[in-house]
Amino acid sequence: MANHKDAVKRARQSNERRLRNRHYRSQMRNHIKQLRAAIDAGDADNAKALLPGTVSVIQHVAQKGIIHKRNAARRISRLALAVNAIGAAE
Repeated sequence: MANHKDAVKRARQSNERRLRNRHYRSQMRNHIKQLRAAIDAGDADNAKALLPGTVSVIQHVAQKGIIHKRNAARRISRLALAVNAIGAAE
């Protein structure tokens, strides 16, 4: 446990940030899971509809610094490739 006033404040701030970051990361993962489920089911229309929202959430999380911008770019690229592949397969 922190003993100094500034250390107590820092511990409190760190905990608040951790909880906020966890919320955004969970939100991102849930969007990705929904999109992956649509891709795995072969539902191209649903996958194409979910892609923009998922990309937006990933970019938002990267912009906040919760994930690295290159990590976000890689995730978006792979999801877009998967959605395009399912669309081409039809």
